[in-house]
Amino acid sequence: MPFLRGYGATRFLSTETPHSGQQAALAHDLLSLLDALNLERALLGGYDWDGRAACIVAALHPSRVRGLVSVNGYNIQNLATALRPADPVKKHSMWYQYYLHGERGRNGLTENRRAFCRLLWEQWSSTWHFDDDVFARSAVAFENPDFVDVVVHSYRHRYGLVDGDPQFDDMERRLSELPAITVPTITLEGDADGVSPPGGRHANAKRFTRRHENRIVANAGHNLPQEAPEAFTDAILDIHAWAR
Repeated sequence: MPFLRGYGATRFLSTETPHSGQQAALAHDLLSLLDALNLERALLGGYDWDGRAACIVAALHPSRVRGLVSVNGYNIQNLATALRPADPVKKHSMWYQYYLHGERGRNGLTENRRAFCRLLWEQWSSTWHFDDDVFARSAVAFENPDFVDVVVHSYRHRYGLVDGDPQFDDMERRLSELPAITVPTITLEGDADGVSPPGGRHANAKRFTRRHENRIVANAGHNLPQEAPEAFTDAILDIHAWAR
């Protein structure tokens, strides 16, 4: 699979393009990929940022999506509530987002990106005992020269601290309505997820208006596709069967 913008070997085609990490930008990239591959309809699956892109495309362009597998449920950001206070325990696990709101955080990510990301892996997936080689294979992707800009923009935009790329204003407006996902969907949650514990997104279950099943995966943390590949693959195969 191709990397997300700001990761791996990706590059912006123009130096004038804003290095946006907002949710609409990720969805735009996924749609562009489908177009480039001449895929009229695809089965989409992912977690975290790529899962968010998949949810958005499924919600706004259901004709392009046969079915969806989404880790952490309805993964579209509700920017209207971004500044609303939340439970301190939950916010404690999101320290990295607030750290990146300041320039000290940007500098810290720039200078210590591998150590920074490894710490997050360990906190998000406490039951996953990955080794140095497993981490190193992923950490190569963080060396992209645009990585820091895209990541920092993502965590600042979602809290209203910076503007988004103007070309995505209309998409963000549509997303502010929290559109329903009208394609068959399986959502997955790891019972050891250190940043998005299971149950926290049940209020959004009503946003799946077609066949929907939520599965709790035992002994899995945040990076569920890598930690529990069998569970993720089973969900993909089941959605494929549902969508026939």
